[in-house]
Amino acid sequence: MPVATVGFIYPDHAAEDDYPRAAALLDAALPVAHIYGTDLHAIPELLDLGSPAKLRHGAELLAASAPAAVVWACTSGSFVYGPEGARGQVDGLAAAAGVPASSTSFAFVAAARALGLHRVAVVASYPDEVARLFVDFLADAGIEVVSMTSAGIDTAAEVGTLTPDQVLALALANDHPGAQGLLIPDTAMHTLEVLPKLEAALGKPVLTANQVTIWEGLRLAGVRPVAAGLGALFAEGGRHVDH
Repeated sequence: MPVATVGFIYPDHAAEDDYPRAAALLDAALPVAHIYGTDLHAIPELLDLGSPAKLRHGAELLAASAPAAVVWACTSGSFVYGPEGARGQVDGLAAAAGVPASSTSFAFVAAARALGLHRVAVVASYPDEVARLFVDFLADAGIEVVSMTSAGIDTAAEVGTLTPDQVLALALANDHPGAQGLLIPDTAMHTLEVLPKLEAALGKPVLTANQVTIWEGLRLAGVRPVAAGLGALFAEGGRHVDH
């Protein structure tokens, strides 16, 4: 039997194969339901992608799996609403699913707090206008971004084609010596495969979108996961934190 079943609502298709990879390492059931919209990293499109109706549909698709928690597996489609709007977004999702809910944006905050990270570097795939909203979201939670790099990639589909070597190069080139950890906020990016290499090279924790999303879902389901190969966050065992 899996240690827990956690459901994820994932936009379109890009890097959702990170979830079965993690499920195998964690002995957990991590079903993924897809919702669809334009995959453009632009504010109006992202607001539409994370709309209540689309998230309710995602919850309906996951209902047959009887998850103990659900997570909106999209960073930009949650922080674009701002802290208050993003809270309303997950409250609505929890009501629709009938179980605890969160989103990748809140997962980043919770994961940073669990590891005691107060000053971070952000390596974003998004255009600058969108990436700066993530910086604002973190600042509202008391997390200082000492440097932010924007790769300016317009679509999630393009992000999903980045190779492990390209992800490594992007991250390694944009760390900051004053950062306690490095954050890579896009669930469209394949990152689980490169996490061990990244942390070894940088000598600090690296938090990536799919990694923190999975950790957050398990945390909400009452599981404190420990797994090799998923970075310092999972090595720590996921200490309890509140939003």
